[in-house]
Amino acid sequence: MDVNKLKSISETLFVTGIGTEVGKTVCSAILTKYFNADYWKPLQSGDLEFSDSMKITSWTNENTICYPETYRLKLAASPHQSAKEEGIEIDLNKFKIPQTQNNLIIEGAGGLMVPLNDNELMIDLIEKLNVPVALVVKNYLGCINHTLLSMMVLNQRKIKLKYLILNGNFPQDTERIIVKNIHHETTIIRIPYLNEITKQQIETATKELEKYER
Repeated sequence: MDVNKLKSISETLFVTGIGTEVGKTVCSAILTKYFNADYWKPLQSGDLEFSDSMKITSWTNENTICYPETYRLKLAASPHQSAKEEGIEIDLNKFKIPQTQNNLIIEGAGGLMVPLNDNELMIDLIEKLNVPVALVVKNYLGCINHTLLSMMVLNQRKIKLKYLILNGNFPQDTERIIVKNIHHETTIIRIPYLNEITKQQIETATKELEKYER
């Protein structure tokens, strides 16, 4: 697929991951910069002093538009637990996609099955917003299982997996099995390993970004 052609495509993407600490925010920063997009974190749980929106601004451009979070919770924990600590119940009806004529990168919290309240999960929010997904995968023992399960539940919900992001280095056999199970309409994005996360590293990764269509 022609990378320059992709830049002309209007994008609204929900960035999620196969688990916690797989690099969703770093990948979101690269996508935000690559697509010259706005950014929205619907729910921030913990790290309010250096939130993901603040990281995006720090790593991309001070002119990047970051829309305010619907919920800002103090405790760094699962959203349903963080909300309970503050006497709040997260209500899916309060999440509204920001109105913009620009591309938009939406970043979730944790993985697809993270609970937002006693009855609803992160995937329910994705379904409500009705936008395609970019799934971030990082190599670790168990990542194949977590990736295939994530793809399976997206397919069951009929949520489009538009991009699968391989974040960092992967053993050949691990990547082969993951790629073998991807639907032909899903585009693979490979993001190189970053030894440190700085504005310059994000810039370099953005320039080197390659997208593949099988």
